[in-house]
Amino acid sequence: MTTPVTPTSPARTKGGELRAKVARLLADRPTDTLTIGDMARQLGHSHGAVRNAALTLVRRGEADQSGTGQPEFRANAKTAAAAQTAVISPPGTHAPRAQAATARTPYTAAATARQTGPIRRAGGQLYHPRELADLPDVEALNRLRDADVPVLLYGPPGTGKTSLVEAAFPDLLTVAGDGDTTVGDLIGEYTQADSGGYVFQYGPLVTAMTEGRALLIDDATLISPKVLAALYPAMDGRRQIQVKAHKGETIKAEPGFYVVAGHNPGVHGAVLTEALASRFSVQIQIGTDYDLALALRIDARVVRVARHLAHQVELGELGWAPQLRELLSYQKTEAVLGTNAALANLVGIAPVEDRDAVADAVTKAVGIKKIAPLTLGKQLPSSAARQPPGSVGSAHRGRSR
Repeated sequence: MTTPVTPTSPARTKGGELRAKVARLLADRPTDTLTIGDMARQLGHSHGAVRNAALTLVRRGEADQSGTGQPEFRANAKTAAAAQTAVISPPGTHAPRAQAATARTPYTAAATARQTGPIRRAGGQLYHPRELADLPDVEALNRLRDADVPVLLYGPPGTGKTSLVEAAFPDLLTVAGDGDTTVGDLIGEYTQADSGGYVFQYGPLVTAMTEGRALLIDDATLISPKVLAALYPAMDGRRQIQVKAHKGETIKAEPGFYVVAGHNPGVHGAVLTEALASRFSVQIQIGTDYDLALALRIDARVVRVARHLAHQVELGELGWAPQLRELLSYQKTEAVLGTNAALANLVGIAPVEDRDAVADAVTKAVGIKKIAPLTLGKQLPSSAARQPPGSVGSAHRGRSR
């Protein structure tokens, strides 16, 4: 019989290492079914961390789960192999990190590495790094993560805040914040199982902490300050949270856990509180890189219009200007529907109160007399509509039989 480990102060594990420990424990007892409590006592780790590791093994097909109430786990043919390696599992469609959290290489000021080429994000899109403090932005973010310096990215929607974070951190988990975001959306909550009972489903904050992954709180300033307060103990020297909804369980952050947040100052309802701002030692303004837009071969006239409108926004004369997202959308629309339709769509996506100013700027730049939002025009007649009344039956009678 295996001697239980006293659960006093378990050593920190890097991402995936606890999963290997759970697999090893199951593989050593191939005829037994073990509960979360059994494994937590044997390994000396929290129930929540062990549960996440065990469920990940099941999702990967490296262990079997049974039990209609309290889940039980048992080894299968793949468990022994899973016990030999510690690999971070991908979050949904995201790819695993190239290095384990504790194996990250710290940078020094003299480091010369440069990630200047396009980086393929988890969804397949390419991200083109921009300069930040004389470094490519993805490299700067990785250095800040290595130093455990939380970052707040702020700027208008569509400037590439989320894209930057996804390119920098392939192990990313994301919380899309809004006014309805709850503590349960961050930490977890009870959900009904197929059996009819209720089980506690851990949220992205707990998953990021226990697996040593990066967590993006997107649109953080739309989330209630009372909800965000649940995040703060994980970001300060405590590096842990209490899951009050689940027996007051304590979750400790593994090495590599890192928080980055996004803020859109111009969005209605977005409030950057002092409590939130103080948690992020570095705050980076993100705007549209018009030189990058030109390098991506977006119509120079449209880029010039966007730059001009952005200047008007800065002066307070206008409320909206196309950002990189809209410029990339323009390029795709132009390739499919042509220049005139793409220009009309660019005008149409502007807020109503700014639409006339945008249309005026576009017409002056491209030399077209009038540009209106993309609109349906005359109805194209179908083959049936072009035929006179009663002709359908005639056409049928004229067919060969």
